[in-house]
Amino acid sequence: MESVKETAANTAASAISGLEKTKATVQEKVEKATAHDPMVKEMATQRKQDRIRLAELDKQEVYHHNAAARQAGRDEYIAKGARGHQMTAEPTHHNNRGS
Repeated sequence: MESVKETAANTAASAISGLEKTKATVQEKVEKATAHDPMVKEMATQRKQDRIRLAELDKQEVYHHNAAARQAGRDEYIAKGARGHQMTAEPTHHNNRGS
């Protein structure tokens, strides 16, 4: 059962990463289409590349976390890395008493 949860979490992480990469590419295209200054266009390309690198790092972080959870026998699989919101394969309980 754990391998199914890990596979599902890793598949979700891959999909989230792909979505983030696509959003970065679309944002770059919008910024380049509205920019007239070549420097602004170059900055848009750099931002896209940074976002793509971060999405890939998040995905790899999730894969490593999930592999470690499996090896440790924990049932704590995640689908999003530290820079994003986590989606766990198991429900979590939150304490809703004030902050």
